[in-house]
This record gives sequence, C-alpha cells and structure tokens, in this order.
Amino acid sequence: MSRRFNAMAAATFALATALATAPVHAADTLATWTVASSNLQGLSSHDGTVEAVRQTVVAAQVAGAVVALPVKAGDRVKAGQLLARLDARAAEQQAGAATAQVEVARAAQQVATLEVQRQRQLFASRFISQAALDQAEAQFKTATAQANAQLAAAQAARTESGYFAVKAPYDGIVTELNVMPGDMAMPGRPLLTLFDPSSLRVAVAVPESSATQLRNRLTTPVTVEIAGQRITATRWEVLPAADTVTHTVIVRIDLPAGTVATPGGFARTWLPGGPGGDPRTFIPSRALVQRAELKAVYVVGADGRALLRQVRVGPASGDQVEVLSGMKPGERIALDPQAASRRP
Repeated sequence: MSRRFNAMAAATFALATALATAPVHAADTLATWTVASSNLQGLSSHDGTVEAVRQTVVAAQVAGAVVALPVKAGDRVKAGQLLARLDARAAEQQAGAATAQVEVARAAQQVATLEVQRQRQLFASRFISQAALDQAEAQFKTATAQANAQLAAAQAARTESGYFAVKAPYDGIVTELNVMPGDMAMPGRPLLTLFDPSSLRVAVAVPESSATQLRNRLTTPVTVEIAGQRITATRWEVLPAADTVTHTVIVRIDLPAGTVATPGGFARTWLPGGPGGDPRTFIPSRALVQRAELKAVYVVGADGRALLRQVRVGPASGDQVEVLSGMKPGERIALDPQAASRRP
C-alpha cells in the first residue's frame, strides 16, 4: 500500500513539473509598445513646495515664566483660544495699583470740581478776585488731567496684563511648540507655530527665461499632485521679482479650500510649456502596474524576457499617462502586465 502511494505521489510531482516547465504560448505573442518621446507644446513638470497663506510664529510680547501650555503639536485651535499662559502675578498687582491710583485721582478731581463751582459763585457775587478764580480753575484742570492720566495708565496696565494670556489669532493647526512649562518667555521669543489649513498654496521656482511665457498663459488650468492626489488649482500667478543668485522666479499656485496638505511638503506641478519645450514621454495607461505606492511597467528585453521596472508618472491624458522618469525612447513595454508576469 505504501509503495502504491509513493508511486502516485511521484507521478503527480512529475506532471506538475512538466506543466511548470512547459512553454507558455501566450507569452510568445505578448503585445508590446515601443516607447517614444514627443516635443509637443503642452505642460512642463516642476517640483514645488506646499505653503500656508497664513502661517504665524506666535511670540510673547512680555517676559514671564510659562505656567500653562494647554495645546500640543497637531492640535486644531479656534480663534481666541488660549495657547499659552505666562506668570502674570506681578502685572496683575501693577494693574490693581493703577486702578487704585485712578480712584485717588477721581476723588481729587471731584474736590477740585466742587471748589471751582464755589469760587465761580463767589466771583459772580464779587466776593473774590479774578486771580482767586483763576487759581481755582487751574487746580480743577490739573486734577482733571491727572485723573485722565491715571485712567490711561490703568488701561495700559490692564492691556499689558492681557499679554500674559497668549491666544490664537485665527482658526488653525499648531505645527510646532518652542517652549515647555517652566521656560522663560521673552518678548519676541517664539512660543509656537500656527497655520491656517483652509488656505494653502504651492510655490514653484522656474527659470527666469520662462516668466514672460507663463505670464501670457495665466488662464491655462494648472494641475498639482500632492501625495498621489491630483488637484486643479483655483488660480496661479508669477511673482514680478527674480532671485539674484538662482535667476529664478516664483510661481504661486493657490489650492482649493479643503485640500489636505502639510506646509513644507512636496508637490509636483504641471505648468504650461511653450513651443520647443522639453520632450515628453507617454505610455498606454493599461501598461502601468500599480501596487500600493509602487508604479511600474514590464520592460521587454532583446531576449524576450519581461522585467518589472519602477517608473515615476505624471498626469493622465485620455488613455495615456506621462512617464517622468524610469524609461527611455526605444524601449519596449508589455501592454498586458498580467501576461508579462507569467512570461518565463
């Protein structure tokens, strides 16, 4: 019984081996595409950086120890929300003293007011001289000025005491904390960084020679790719100044509201190209293999073998997709990736 089982197993193994090593006739007729480049007028690819239209480095306006830091990096905050609190005990005491000085000045002003009223009545009855009335008037004006000065000083003290509570200037996201509780905050020292996620843009440096051509095509739609997501810009502009070192100009591309991106992140943009622009390479979209973040094609060599090669692609145009790197003209690629994967 054991010998019969072993014989059957050997026969099954031999059959499987024969099938695995048998030639695949579909591979012999594998459809291929020869890669070629074109020099057509269209779009040119550029690397850019995501920027926040509103990004603020929040700093302290007064000196004080950080006693509370209720936010952390990544938190979403509302306008007016507390971001940090500094030790304000001394400032609050000064504000209290200034308020007391206001009460003193008002009391003195009230006495001077009553006095000048009596002096005016006496002068009207000709019981005092003009000089006595003038002196009472001067004392009244002095008391009024002192009361106003004390009131202004008290308001300034209250305003300064408010600087010890650092609040968000607008709705945003905290990206970085520069202090910890217990640190000493100084005027101008950054406490944290905040940006508005509802208003983002992409900055691209292009050669100065392309600036005039781009300015003449500001109505052309522009596409941006961020983290694999292609986005159509709402508007774009070419800044008038050029960098004196790199001789490039900055193109700013506004992203639509709701775009999810991180300031400082990478973005690929496609700007209008002119006649005689850089050659561009397109392949059929069905030849592209996508596995998670990997994009590749099967390249068929002179010996007929199909090898998987990673490529970097741009925007699709109909049933074709632009290849930015990884291919060169004259190479052949398989149009059916599944058939190519089974090719011996």
